Amino acid sequence: MSKVNILIVEDESIIAKDIQHSLKKLGYTVVDMCSTGEDAIRATEEFKPDLVLMDIMLKGELSGIEAALQIREKFDIPVIYLTAYADESTLNKAKISEPYGYIIKPFKEIDLRTSIEMSLYKHEKETDVKKERDFLYSLAENKDSKDILFVKSNSRLVKVKSSDIYFVEALKDYVVINTATTRYTIHATMKDIEKKLSSTDFVRVHRSFIVRIDKIIAIEQPNLLLEDDKKLIPIGGSYKDALAKCLNIV
Repeated sequence: MSKVNILIVEDESIIAKDIQHSLKKLGYTVVDMCSTGEDAIRATEEFKPDLVLMDIMLKGELSGIEAALQIREKFDIPVIYLTAYADESTLNKAKISEPYGYIIKPFKEIDLRTSIEMSLYKHEKETDVKKERDFLYSLAENKDSKDILFVKSNSRLVKVKSSDIYFVEALKDYVVINTATTRYTIHATMKDIEKKLSSTDFVRVHRSFIVRIDKIIAIEQPNLLLEDDKKLIPIGGSYKDALAKCLNIV
């Protein structure tokens, strides 16, 4: 297990020490123990823990729920609630802060460990999704982004230059992007892909095919021929005019 730093927020010192003992026994590191929501926020900023165990009912001006909300907004650190209160009213209030877990006291060590590991895993995956989303947004804002596509392949994003793409083919609910050496199958529509490709470099020639114009070496109605792999692509009747406009025909 990699080192996991945890902040305990509990206003009953005996319970806090018991939780600390359990966490150390399970292999976690306790960075600090706090008894108020205000101290919890300060400790979170200072120690940057991987996770916060938060009692809902705390002494002081801030409740555990209010402290958890601020920790989520300011630091994006997962919070698990520890509480002896499981009534519907308390649960509804707790939902507002979107906690990663909710453990009823008294609890077993296996419940504590399971909640911590599941919360850390969920937060890691959410962080990955946010990074990927922000990355794709940044590409969309880049005026030159149509020169490059980032394609999902084996759980990672692979850069594909548009100049390397020969043709795109629709395959049921998927789209296959074909280069000279590789095929990338992604869950998308032809309409989505068409928007991401430069209209000066690519043309849709069939409801199931988009081709790169400079890869065309011959047209033999009702097909066109691509260079290198000599791939024959059908030309749809309703796409003939669009294709003709893209070619320098003499």
